[in-house]
Amino acid sequence: MKLLIVESPAKAKTINKYLGSDFKVIASVGHVRDLKAENNAVDTENNFKPLWEVSKDKEKQIKEIEKLLKQADELYLATDPDREGEAISWHLLDILSEKSPITMPVKRVVFHEITKKAVQEAMANPRDIDQNLVNAYMARRILDYLVGFNLSPVLWRKLPGSKAAGRVQSVATRLVAEREGEIEDFVKEEFWSIDAKFKTQEGKEFDSKLWTYNNEKLEKFSIKNEKQAKEIESELNKLTYFVSNVEKKKTTRNPFAPFTTSTLQQEASRKLRFAAKKTMQVAQKLYENGLITYMRTDSVNLAQDAVVAIRNEINTNYGEKYLPEKPIVYANKSKNAQEAHEAIRPSDVTKSHRNLDGIDADGIKLYELIWKRTIASQMEKAQFDQVSIDISSQDKKNTFRSVGTTLTFDGYLKIYNEDKDDDNDDEASKLLPLMNEGEKSDLVELKSEQHFTQPPARYSEATLVKKLEELGIGRPSTYAAILARIVDHEYVKLEKMKFHATERGRLVTAFLKKYFPIYVEYNFTAGMEDKLDDISNGDIDYLKILREFWDPFISTVKNSSGLQLEQIEKDLQEELKNHLFKPQDGVDVYKCPDCADGKLGLKLGKFGGFIGCSNYPECKYTKQIVTNEIPVAATDKNGSNGDAGLIGNDNATGLGIYLKKGPYGNYLQLGDNANHVKRFSLPKNFDESTLTLEKAQEFLSLPKKLNEEIEVGIGRFGPYIKRANAFTKMPANLDPLTITLDEALEILKDAPSREAAINLGVEPKSKKDVLWYKTGRYGPYVKCGKVSASIPAEYKDKEIDLKIALQILNDKVKKK
Repeated sequence: MKLLIVESPAKAKTINKYLGSDFKVIASVGHVRDLKAENNAVDTENNFKPLWEVSKDKEKQIKEIEKLLKQADELYLATDPDREGEAISWHLLDILSEKSPITMPVKRVVFHEITKKAVQEAMANPRDIDQNLVNAYMARRILDYLVGFNLSPVLWRKLPGSKAAGRVQSVATRLVAEREGEIEDFVKEEFWSIDAKFKTQEGKEFDSKLWTYNNEKLEKFSIKNEKQAKEIESELNKLTYFVSNVEKKKTTRNPFAPFTTSTLQQEASRKLRFAAKKTMQVAQKLYENGLITYMRTDSVNLAQDAVVAIRNEINTNYGEKYLPEKPIVYANKSKNAQEAHEAIRPSDVTKSHRNLDGIDADGIKLYELIWKRTIASQMEKAQFDQVSIDISSQDKKNTFRSVGTTLTFDGYLKIYNEDKDDDNDDEASKLLPLMNEGEKSDLVELKSEQHFTQPPARYSEATLVKKLEELGIGRPSTYAAILARIVDHEYVKLEKMKFHATERGRLVTAFLKKYFPIYVEYNFTAGMEDKLDDISNGDIDYLKILREFWDPFISTVKNSSGLQLEQIEKDLQEELKNHLFKPQDGVDVYKCPDCADGKLGLKLGKFGGFIGCSNYPECKYTKQIVTNEIPVAATDKNGSNGDAGLIGNDNATGLGIYLKKGPYGNYLQLGDNANHVKRFSLPKNFDESTLTLEKAQEFLSLPKKLNEEIEVGIGRFGPYIKRANAFTKMPANLDPLTITLDEALEILKDAPSREAAINLGVEPKSKKDVLWYKTGRYGPYVKCGKVSASIPAEYKDKEIDLKIALQILNDKVKKK
């Protein structure tokens, strides 16, 4: 028997179909061991010797592999074709060799796509484990460990409230934090444009922009204010105009290269609204099901047989005019030749997204995106006719220009066009009337318009991945994890598909830039990635890289032990002064609002940063800038500097009541994060500045009973009155905190009644009650556990029994 080990069970199942009965395929289920999660897991005094341990959740799987290995006469290691996959094979071989040496043949095979042909070719051409790739993995893993286990404790001690630091994640956080600073520091500038509407001699109207004025070409800020714009407008209105120039030219637009990991993540974010992590999870399933090639790659290359198949598909489905004379070859930018495999493409381009079996909706969407991009990459260019028309005054001192572009041949655009990261369209798409030079053109109207410069846009997942790739930070397999980690650590938050730096993230970035500047430099991090590539290519010894990094790094860490809290507060305040104390004309932004002579400054408490008065403890003014959630600016009325968002203590329990902000809005929390008793979501339109301790306690008392059967509260759809199982929306003029029983009964008089549920019996498998409600918000329905289903029209006038109810519920589950 021949034993073949892959990474995932789904992949094992697919490959098993292509191999003979003498093969047994089993999955490692990803990584099987890692560095011990303790301070001595890397011996820096002994050639950085690592201390590995098998993951607890993989011990059972390793035993199963060992059991099968005893029955095998050959071992094939078929983990993924990248550094991580090579490392998993190396780890497996090392673990399996611990008890006794493996004497049978051991072969490393690599599949770039899971098709019968690819699997058979890989099995016919095995190789040894590539130690260079393993060394690159070792260097990366040890570097990340050394940074995390030495830099994170510095943050915990010197910058309370911080989470972990990381070799790459800290640089990604810096990008978002610095963009936040650019937006805050941005000063908008006013400028004006002047547009005209002209009419041809045939009466056709078209738009044009003022291009030159008094023989000077207009730049963005040439017209600075309304007065200047109106003066120019008044002068231009007096003149007559003619067509001074008509220019026609043909332009083309090239198709886009097939997907790499980063470009797939960017397009899936733009077109499908997928997070990078989700894109990789969906792509992984497509790969394991044999539908696409390996999805972690920075190559734009396509295999020769794939190009032939793509060209055949274009010719068959779209015709010869869409097929270039020769295949299009894309330049590969990857430095690491050993990992520069194929681009991401369908394994079989004849299989469209319309005939996929067993793939969920997200998988179909992503496959369609990959299929279209792949086919389009080998199609003809799109062709355009571009017309430029200049309309000048008789003295030729003033000229308006119109540009129109017409698509004359769609080419690759027939099936695919890449989305943009912003809404600016840099190409005109309007049609212009036919005109000849010298022809008179009548001015219909002039319109001056005010504009303001816009701050730089916040990063989306797509643009942040693009920026990381441009800077050479991270690699295809790491982008999704990097973005997920900085969100999990609450260094950034994702709102409406855009990254916002949190106060915690900005403090951490400022701290690292001040005291560990080199290790969050973009060039340093990118340079380290290049060195890892050099290791994987066999050009440099990985131990040399580790030594060069370690000595200056640990020296910097040790030097930080002498940092004093007061100095850190002073340095970070200076770094963030425009953010924390934004200058205002005629206002002393450092003056304490509560006492006469106190100065405000950045303070660091056990939960993070806040603004405090220099006269503390006599003056207890504080303003929170960091909470344990997303920051909410709130004054601590009790002067408890360390308790972020604290409003006061509850009279009944003595626990603190905190104002916090979560992903769904502001909420109150009774008790601290470790021992919270209750949370209450504040109404969406509630003004937090009016929140008092008494009001907070009233909110936390909801829902409250008005009598034995009626209660009031605030739910996801706003204030409500509940009787039995029926919810009735409360009118906007009533407050759930003050509504009386009489007022509630008056509202319920006009509300549709709802009968109590009729118990039809027990669902056999779950043993839960099956309930029939004759009235509901959307009509009669049945319910079992968490599953509810409206009663179809054919049953609405019938008595519902258990059998009918179960059928309706089963139909609902199948439909979902």
